[in-house]
Amino acid sequence: MSEHDEDGYTGPATLVVEDTEIPVEVELRGHFQPIDGYYHWYGRVKANDRLAELAGGRKKPAEIHTPEGSAKGEVSDPDPWDRYRIMGTSTPPFAVPRSLDEIEATG
Repeated sequence: MSEHDEDGYTGPATLVVEDTEIPVEVELRGHFQPIDGYYHWYGRVKANDRLAELAGGRKKPAEIHTPEGSAKGEVSDPDPWDRYRIMGTSTPPFAVPRSLDEIEATG
């Protein structure tokens, strides 16, 4: 898979965990997986004290909102720098080209 096979978003977002809205910075990527027929998106949330307090190093359901969209997913697996992983399946919280014309216009 080349770098052009992935879509993504980097920037500000709002994460909702346990009914609490948390302003965060994220780096997200995603790709369509033909084996299971779903779009998988994933990434990291920049270290955030409020998120660390709510998640406590455990998996938590979450909803993420970016200027490009929103999606439900899960936060889990903080790395050594307290950046939580976020992931989901299906519609991502960022724009994805839906045709070859859109891909050629952005690429």
